[in-house]
Amino acid sequence: MQLREINKIRYRKHLRIIFVSIVFVLLIIAPGTSALFISLFSNPEASYLFHNLAGVVVAAAIVAFVLNKFRQNPYMFEVVYVWDLKQQLNRIHRKQRKIEAAIENNDKDAMIIMNFMHHGSKQLYELDDNTITMEDLLSKIKIHDERMQAAGLSSSTDSYNPALLERF
Repeated sequence: MQLREINKIRYRKHLRIIFVSIVFVLLIIAPGTSALFISLFSNPEASYLFHNLAGVVVAAAIVAFVLNKFRQNPYMFEVVYVWDLKQQLNRIHRKQRKIEAAIENNDKDAMIIMNFMHHGSKQLYELDDNTITMEDLLSKIKIHDERMQAAGLSSSTDSYNPALLERF
């Protein structure tokens, strides 16, 4: 995965529209399928809890199917990119202790992974207007960039490859 420039305004607009659409679809489909299940499979004395739950599960499955179907649509590009970036950063975060230990031993792959994590996190913070911890992140980036330069590595994130994580 490579970091890409994302138009923040377009990303937030599309995310908002997709989110509202998901909520709208869930509000339409879940009660409708619940009512259908109740009318087809219930008797007056029974609890409707499982019928309602089945309606929500069906609605969620339909939404997941539609989102997956339109994942490659250009309208979804920014939202899918950010989703994938968050998943990649979570994978790195789960192995962060081992990666940081390897960095202490001047492991170049670990430095490349951590560089991607820092710059990817910075991009997410900027897209989500998360400025609370930005100063701390920028100081980590500066320290890590100096370490990478001392090891003869570029601070570009282009050399990152998800397969590097398999070692850790």
